[in-house]
Amino acid sequence: MNTAENIHGSILDLARSRQPGDRDQLLLAVADLCENDGGCDQPDVQAVLKDVFMGLIGGVERDIRRQLAEKLAGATWAPHELIVYLARDDVEIARPIIARSPLLEDHDLIRLLVEASLEHHIEVARRPGLSASVVDAILAQGEADVLTALGGNETAELTPLSMERLVSFSQTIAGLRAPLSHHPRLSTELGAMLYAWVGETIRAVLATRFEVDGEAFRAAVDHAVKHARGAPGEAASLEMDERVAMDHRVVEKLKAGGQLRPGLLLRALRESKLTLFTIALASLGEFSTEDVRVALDAERAEPLALACAAVGVDRGALPTVLSLVRQLNHGRPGVGQTLAELIRFTSDYDKAGAAAAFREQAAGRT
Repeated sequence: MNTAENIHGSILDLARSRQPGDRDQLLLAVADLCENDGGCDQPDVQAVLKDVFMGLIGGVERDIRRQLAEKLAGATWAPHELIVYLARDDVEIARPIIARSPLLEDHDLIRLLVEASLEHHIEVARRPGLSASVVDAILAQGEADVLTALGGNETAELTPLSMERLVSFSQTIAGLRAPLSHHPRLSTELGAMLYAWVGETIRAVLATRFEVDGEAFRAAVDHAVKHARGAPGEAASLEMDERVAMDHRVVEKLKAGGQLRPGLLLRALRESKLTLFTIALASLGEFSTEDVRVALDAERAEPLALACAAVGVDRGALPTVLSLVRQLNHGRPGVGQTLAELIRFTSDYDKAGAAAAFREQAAGRT
């Protein structure tokens, strides 16, 4: 009897059982079967597994889901849809999946950073072997607790630029300082920058690590800070350029994985990330980023309303979107223009019509 037949037989036995809890134990039984049978990665078996697991997972008890997550955390045969489902479950259930599942891809992790809870974000930042693209997404969000978790993840793929960003964040996020002082990718120059704003205990760690006495290291601090920050105004400009580049990478990664959705727009605004909102809106609508920026600063709010309608932003959410944009953009677009007026305006357009109208207005400016 092959693996698919074994699974079907087990399902039938448990499904027919009248014993309490047997149906809740069904998924665990199938998982045990696959764990002891090397044929569960075959295409015909995969199709059966997907139907079984996804058809039943929503109705099983929380404790069963937790046990299932533990069993599947290291599995290579589990259906990808099931792994993603468990990764988005309560964080106690999701934790082993996020930490260990080899089936979670970068776009899955970035989607968790966009759509899941802060606790999920922290678990993503702790995941061993985190790729540079996921690191960029974490840095782009700038959440203090998540950055602190990333700082303690010595296996993450942190480029020199990523390390510099983390050290810069540690100037205002005290929890980052201790893990960074021990991080294997902390260079002498970045160690000197870190030294400039830490307490005596971490200064002693840094001085010992880089084998310099306090006085010599203070001289290195002065040199490193000047070299890293450059002339007045350069640091702010460089930081903004880096953030824009990271936001572009996050959006591109989500789009490549088929995970870029209008929900990101509202989340970006609620987290005061107007640049991320701009880039995501342009990508969703296949507009130029410059046209979206012009719409954000326009005297009237109709262009932005059209762009939002074109990418599927619900009309009920449009007042919130426009209100948040205005809070982040000095009252623009459409200073003083009523939201009710804009909702009536966009109600005349479907998505395709709104996109065409937005492009027509943008072309009229050139």
